[in-house]
Amino acid sequence: MFSSCAGSVCARPHLCVRASVCVRPLHQSSRSAGAARLFQEIPDTGSNGWMNLLRFWRDGRFSRMHKHMEESFRRLGPIYREHLGSQSSVNIMLPMDTGELFRSEGLHPRRMTLQPWATHRETRRHSKGVFLKNGTEWRADRLLLNREVMVSSSVHRFLPLLDEVAQDFCRSLRRRVQADGFEKAGQHTLTLDPSPDLFRFALEASCHVLYGERIGLFSSCPSDESERFISAVERMLATTPPLLYLPPRLLLRLRASLWTTHATAWDDIFSHAEQRIQRSYQRLQARPSAAPDCSFPGVLGKLMEAGQLSLELIRANITELMAGGVDTTAVPLQFALFELARNPDVQECVRAQVLSSWQQASGDPLKALQGAPLLKGTIKETLRLYPVGITVQRYPVRDIVLQNYHVPAGTLVQVCLYPLGRSAEVFSRPECFDPSRWSADADAGSAGGFRSLAFGFGSRQCVGRRIAENEMQLLLMHILRTFKLTVSSTEELSTKYTLILQPECPPRITFSTLTHQH
Repeated sequence: MFSSCAGSVCARPHLCVRASVCVRPLHQSSRSAGAARLFQEIPDTGSNGWMNLLRFWRDGRFSRMHKHMEESFRRLGPIYREHLGSQSSVNIMLPMDTGELFRSEGLHPRRMTLQPWATHRETRRHSKGVFLKNGTEWRADRLLLNREVMVSSSVHRFLPLLDEVAQDFCRSLRRRVQADGFEKAGQHTLTLDPSPDLFRFALEASCHVLYGERIGLFSSCPSDESERFISAVERMLATTPPLLYLPPRLLLRLRASLWTTHATAWDDIFSHAEQRIQRSYQRLQARPSAAPDCSFPGVLGKLMEAGQLSLELIRANITELMAGGVDTTAVPLQFALFELARNPDVQECVRAQVLSSWQQASGDPLKALQGAPLLKGTIKETLRLYPVGITVQRYPVRDIVLQNYHVPAGTLVQVCLYPLGRSAEVFSRPECFDPSRWSADADAGSAGGFRSLAFGFGSRQCVGRRIAENEMQLLLMHILRTFKLTVSSTEELSTKYTLILQPECPPRITFSTLTHQH
């Protein structure tokens, strides 16, 4: 199955995304002999951070940050320094260097603090969740959260909830295609922009897992409350990048419109989460203790039952999971549907595996996913080409050597994922969408780890990773069981960066019902 898929991907030029990243020849590796070169010798994009920031503002480069990084590596080589406003970083992209960074992250890995988010929590007197914490306090809270969202036993509990939402989504979409599309030979076809539906799916799935309840977003009239939440998340993401390089306290004093928009968006997010949390809390309190409900009460309920985190800390972490669980799954699903649609040979390979696995699993979602590894490969391949977050950051706890340059402890080091995913140094035929490249056999002889980093790495990887991975795989599984996907144009999508990478214009996908529903 894997070899036949791989052989078909590049049969036609339009099945490939365009240019790959070719960096200048590598310097000596960090394990090479000889003295390391000075930190100050690392190539940079300009030493004056404030002038660089002004140029970014003037040229509208914030929305093209991923392309700026790609061009900087092409021009300067596999390592460079960047100064933007008050922030300085060392940027890398090769797995060898990421491995060195990972080995120096320490017991309490620290990544770049999103200061606008932290300032909002401080000014509103909200507790911070693990995303904004560091040190021993971060580790204690993270270990408690891992039990409910990361370990295998927790995945087994919430997988049926995700599967239920994914199946409901596909039934709803099928009804719409049959009602609004055109019919030919028993097949119904409809072309649409699926992004609004995917956002609603992601919110419905998140609420089901986090709160243990459905919120009815697949009805003909979705609630205004949920639409406001999705809008608030989009405003929060759009206003974060420019604020990263300016002192938020100064903007707060000046009452700058950018800061006001950002803070108000977070207020709306917290308000929505608070309403959901209160309803879930009341429902849990109303359960008779003599006859406990054996159904999964959601991550919120499990945290409350455990009693090891205060209600305030539970609220902070659940709110962060909610805010981070909508766009970051809905947008990659847009890209995945587009790539499957413009690569029909790949689509048929994945579908064949899905149909076989689903039949053998007899409706068990865990078995179905285990029998269809190309689904996981499709998600990894999508995130290789279109990483949600374009960097993974760490502050090494000891001095390290990267590309034969000395990097002092405490330096902000960023692994740049967009150039990494499109680099011919790292991936064979990086321009091709090939889910089979992630199979165990195909990956064994490659550069190994640190090539798939969309969820981060180590103990500080994305806490919602297991929810997101399974949510996306299950939706793709049921879509491929129900529809054939096509697109009118196979041209590569233009992308923009807000705090996540997304299409400039959401792709329109043609959904055609399969003549024999499986």
